Formats: sequence, C-alpha cells, structure tokens
Amino acid sequence: MTSSIHKSRDATAQGVDVAERSARWLSVSAWAGIIGPILFTAGFLGQEAFRRDEYNPLAEVVSALEAGPNGWVQQVNFVVFGVLTIAFAVGLHRGIRPTKRGIVGPALLFVSGVGLLLAAALPLREDDSGVTYDPGGHVVAGLMFFLTSAVGLIVLSRRLGHDPKWRGLATYVLVTGGLAIAGFIAMGALTRMHRG
Repeated sequence: MTSSIHKSRDATAQGVDVAERSARWLSVSAWAGIIGPILFTAGFLGQEAFRRDEYNPLAEVVSALEAGPNGWVQQVNFVVFGVLTIAFAVGLHRGIRPTKRGIVGPALLFVSGVGLLLAAALPLREDDSGVTYDPGGHVVAGLMFFLTSAVGLIVLSRRLGHDPKWRGLATYVLVTGGLAIAGFIAMGALTRMHRG
C-alpha cells in the first residue's frame, strides 16, 4: 500500500511539474509576442538614427538596412524577431482552446517567423553605385512574412472567437489582420507609383 501511495504522489508531482513548465512556456511565448515587434522597431529606428548618411527611411524599405558594411545589424534584427515570432506562434497554439482547423492561424504566424529568418539569410545588397538590390530570395521572404502575418491574424481571430478567455480580442485581431493586408496593398501601389 505504501508503494502505491508513493507512486501516486510521484505521478501528482510530475503532473504539477509539467503544468508549471507549460505555464512558464506560455508566459515566455506571450512575452516573445509582445517584445518581438518592439525590439524589431527599436532596432531599425536606432539604425536609422546612426546611418543617416547611408539610409533614407522615406525612400528605402527597412530591409535596405541590410545592405552595406553594417548590414549584419539588421540581419540580427530579423533573426531575433523571427525567433520570437515563432515562439509566440507556438505559444498561441498551445494557449488557445483547440478548434477544428485551429492550427492554421498559429501555423501561418509560425511561417511569418520563418520568413523573417529567410529575410536575414537572403539579405539585400548594394552595388558599387550604392543602389540596393535583391540578389535573390529576399523579396519572396518579405512577401512570406507580410502575407502570412496578416492572413494568420485573420484566421486566428476565428479561433479566438471560440475561446471564452480570448473572445474579446477576436474582433481586434481580425481588424488588425485586415488593416495589415490593406497596408500591404497600399505599400505595393505606392512603390509602383514611385518607380513608375
């Protein structure tokens, strides 16, 4: 009898340990989702401030910070944001009530994190005259990040709507995803007009 009591206590202790680790992971992944965009924005704004002679934020995309001798700083910025986005996506999936096809929203956010990692691995470059260009893959990585982030939020909003704990955020997440798509389309149109 004593043996079965000890086994029961051990199993209970293990269950508590797993629950504590799961709660810690959810907390860390939530912080990753909060801190990731803030760090990324602070990173490129800091670079803009120190690289005024070589970068114009009104005429160039943030990815252009990868070009030139200090480009590695923006590459690190993309990697950190990508890793934090992936951690956030995994935490979202684990922390929201499961639904049929509910993995799609977090999976799209996971893919957006991979897009950031690819943006770092496939950086923009600068030719001898100082013109920034894509030697291959960076634009695809950027499209991957922007589109999967926006669509991921829209899809995620449905899953949030089915979870009583998160239902209040469903509309906000849906609107944010819609605005991200609208912004993406507007940026594309402005870029074409600027080149046109």
